[in-house]
Amino acid sequence: MIQIISGIQNTTAALQAEQTRLDVISENIANANTAHGVDGKPYQRQVVVFETALQQQMGAGGASQMPTLKVARIVNDNRAPVQIYDPGNPDADDQGMISMPNINIHEEMADLISASRTFEADLAVVKNSRSMAMETLAIGKH
Repeated sequence: MIQIISGIQNTTAALQAEQTRLDVISENIANANTAHGVDGKPYQRQVVVFETALQQQMGAGGASQMPTLKVARIVNDNRAPVQIYDPGNPDADDQGMISMPNINIHEEMADLISASRTFEADLAVVKNSRSMAMETLAIGKH
């Protein structure tokens, strides 16, 4: 098959990866005050780990294609929970301490802005590629 818009698969993969990153960041923000989840422990911040096809190809013995960004895995951040003194909380222990997720809202918001801007840049690449392809097709009509 002829590739009319070169690189669109890579940009699409990057858009999907950034969408996953945005979803994970918003989940972290939504659970910043979740003292206990289904397992009874405080919510643990999650982080997206990216991988490129170039890394895969290098591991397989050589790179023959353009690298494609993808989500390798989503891992739990290993930061310890924050202990907060709240004796009135029903989840507090004997000393009145409660474990809360160690999520820094400022860090999450900075990550959210970064992911959002990257997503917007990827969208601009798709729009410009489409526009250039349409111009190329228009040249052939005359």
